[in-house]
Amino acid sequence: MVERIAARVDRLLGWARARRAGAGAVVAPTPSAPLVTPQPPAIDVLDLLGRAPVDLDTPELQRFLAGKRVLVTGAGGSIGSEICRQIMKFCPGRLALLDRAENSLFEIDQELRHRWVGADVLPCVADVCDATRIDHVFTSQRPQVVFHCAAHKHVPMMEHNAGEAVKNNVFGTKTVADAAIAHAARAFVLVSTDKAVNPTSVMGATKRVAELYVQSLTASRTRFVSVRFGNVLGSSGSVVPIFRRQIEAGGPVTVTHPDMKRYFMTIPEASQLVMQAGAIGRGGEIFVLDMGEPVRILDLATAMIRRCGLSPGADIQIKFTGVRPGEKLYEELAGDDEQTRPTGHAKIRVWQLQPGTSGEIERGLSLLEQVIDAPAGGVIAALARVVPEYRPNGAAAPRIAPAVVAPMRLVPPASDASIAAA
Repeated sequence: MVERIAARVDRLLGWARARRAGAGAVVAPTPSAPLVTPQPPAIDVLDLLGRAPVDLDTPELQRFLAGKRVLVTGAGGSIGSEICRQIMKFCPGRLALLDRAENSLFEIDQELRHRWVGADVLPCVADVCDATRIDHVFTSQRPQVVFHCAAHKHVPMMEHNAGEAVKNNVFGTKTVADAAIAHAARAFVLVSTDKAVNPTSVMGATKRVAELYVQSLTASRTRFVSVRFGNVLGSSGSVVPIFRRQIEAGGPVTVTHPDMKRYFMTIPEASQLVMQAGAIGRGGEIFVLDMGEPVRILDLATAMIRRCGLSPGADIQIKFTGVRPGEKLYEELAGDDEQTRPTGHAKIRVWQLQPGTSGEIERGLSLLEQVIDAPAGGVIAALARVVPEYRPNGAAAPRIAPAVVAPMRLVPPASDASIAAA
């Protein structure tokens, strides 16, 4: 044991010394070892989480998924692919994987077929905005449970591509949700985000509209629920792989602001929460996981540098780049007791949000449809009329015409402080 630990320390220190010598430094060759570029030690995202990971109710998920026909949109993404892996543990009757990105869909399809030989897994190349194709998938696969993960998620990018965010996040959700009703799916789970809480970004505002739409469908036989969670450690586009690449390159590590904080989850946690919500939801809820305390991004960057045996500021510089368009310094408290209520699960709460009427939602969608191909400014103005709590780029108040729909504000907590699990 001592020898193994000593060897690991030697490797780490060797990598650190090479990095101190300058980016691109190499380890001196030995007669038995080729010339190699040093690699940083692996970083366990659980070490960066700052809390114990959350495990959810496995028997309940077994009852919900075993033998069912399940469809996952965005199946090639970080969350979608992990949901697929988790679903396979509960022996679904069939798992349909839907994504418009052929390469990522191929990867998860091959992985599942290798790990679960003989399982009924079907990859479906499709765009959630293509109503004809989506209807064909639902007709042929007849899913009983739908996990809708497909979305445009990158905040600064969507500020510059607002119309595309509306197409995918709003109308793509509408297309899949409408198909779920038309083909009598039992449950539909929308993957949302804590950025939908008092949004300051196009991405957050479009996710809020998607939530409003699925909430308006509660009269149907399909159970519609939404799930909000924070940033996912280790997912594509998250800060962990970005910081890792920057450390490997010798720095600098870029942080937007020294006070920037975010809630974090692991990919398995987020995926299990989405599945759990589908199992306990009765229809119309917006669920959220207790994610502990928010983590300062600067602290996360510093911890990653130190875990590689290097010193922040000495070996690896940290550069502040400024808050990007649409970003908040602090995300809203996802588990605020004044805005959420408990469920039958200690780590899951449910937002108390007033749903819009079908007429209000239809007027909002009609407005967005009119500007969907307009310049970003026109799309943002329309979003602010549909989602009154939306403050583009954190503005004190939107400089737009009065709201088209009634404000969708938080409902005061009910006197009954619990919601029974279904």
